[in-house]
Amino acid sequence: MSPSASTRAVEFRSYRLRPGTREDFHRLISTTVTPMLRGWPMDVVRHGPSPHDRTSYLLIRAYADLDARQREQDAFYGSEQWREGPRQAVLDLIEEYLSVVIEMDTAVVDALRQE
Repeated sequence: MSPSASTRAVEFRSYRLRPGTREDFHRLISTTVTPMLRGWPMDVVRHGPSPHDRTSYLLIRAYADLDARQREQDAFYGSEQWREGPRQAVLDLIEEYLSVVIEMDTAVVDALRQE
């Protein structure tokens, strides 16, 4: 599928968290990081604990295309707001993460959104 106005580049980021930290991570993501991301603005589609185990967490973000993903992430993760803000607290709770990006129809992205 080639990018069009009706598709988005959607990043699924899966985190494996340090044991016993998922509630703290969720609270930090929900109250601090997600509002910060949306303020850039970055399209946070969904985030939350994965129900299959006690250390997994999911963050889904949508972008206009791959270039927009790179620009938006470079701007956010390079910002003083992130580096001097919650960055270290977030990183302290993560053992590892993996990102996968796929192109999706906008209607499918909207169906994934948290209410």
